[in-house]
Amino acid sequence: MKALVVGACGLVGRELMRSLVQKGHIAVGASRRALTPHVIELDAANTEMMQAILEAERPDWIFYTAGWSWVDGCEGAPLKAESQNVDIPVSVAEMGHGIGAGFTYFSSDYVFDGQGGPYDECAVPRPLNVYGRTKMKAEQCLLALPGQTLIVRTTGVYGWELQRKNFVCQLMDRFARGEKMVVAVDQVSTPTYVPDLASACVECAERKIIGVLNLVGQDRLSRYEFAQLVCQVLDLDARMLIPQYTEEMGQVARRPLQAGLTSARACQVLSTTLRGVEDGLVAMKSTLIETR
Repeated sequence: MKALVVGACGLVGRELMRSLVQKGHIAVGASRRALTPHVIELDAANTEMMQAILEAERPDWIFYTAGWSWVDGCEGAPLKAESQNVDIPVSVAEMGHGIGAGFTYFSSDYVFDGQGGPYDECAVPRPLNVYGRTKMKAEQCLLALPGQTLIVRTTGVYGWELQRKNFVCQLMDRFARGEKMVVAVDQVSTPTYVPDLASACVECAERKIIGVLNLVGQDRLSRYEFAQLVCQVLDLDARMLIPQYTEEMGQVARRPLQAGLTSARACQVLSTTLRGVEDGLVAMKSTLIETR
C-alpha cells in the first residue's frame, strides 16, 4: 500500500508515517511546515498543489490528520474552524476519491454532549461547542461522498511529539519550568496512546474498513486522574497539579464532561491492541529514555 499522510509532522501524522514504514508500506508525508526530512511542504488548502501531489504519487489511501484542534480558538473563530475542519478535508477527500484512494478522517468525542458517555459508534452526536460541531459536520459530509471513507473517533491522544502539544508533553514541560498545572477533575475521557492509534489506523486501511470506528485506550478516567498517573509513571511531582472543576477554569468553549468513547467494535474487528493508560505511559517512558 502507498499512503499519503496529510499533517505528517503532527502527533498522529508522524506516528502514522512510522507505523506505515514498519508494516512495509510506502509513506508519503505532507505538512504545512516540513519539520522533518522527506516531508513535502504543503498547505492542504492549496487545491492545485494537492491535486498535483495526488496525481504524481497516486496513493492508495489518504490519512488526513491536519485541522484546527484548539477548542477555545475554534469557539472564537467559527468560520476558520469550519474551513480547517470541514471544507479543506472534504475537498481533499473528493480529490482522493477521484483517483481511487481511500480516506481516513480523525474525529473526536467532542461531537457528543458529555451527558452519557462513554459513547459507541451508534450514539447520536450532540456537540456543545464549535469544534465539536465542525467535526460532526465533517463526518456527515465525508460519509455522504462516494468512495471509501473511514471516520476514526478518538480522544486524549498522547505520546512523544516534536511540537509537544499533547497533554502529557505539556505537563512535562510545565513541571520542567517549575510551573504548576491546573487540571479538570470532572472532564472524563478515554486517553489513547498514539502508537496504538496509528497501528490500528494502518490496519484499518489495509483491510479497507470504512464507516465510523472508535479507536481509544481501554481506560476511562478524569483529566486529573490521568495527570496523576502521568506523574506516577514518569516520576513527576503530583503536588504540582492543581485540581479544579471545569466551571472554575474559565475555558471559553463548553466541554463535554462525562465523555469518552468505547472501542468494543475495534476490539472485535482488529488485531491491534489499544492499551490502557498505565501501559501506554510505561511504553512512552521507555521510548523517551531510548531517544535521549
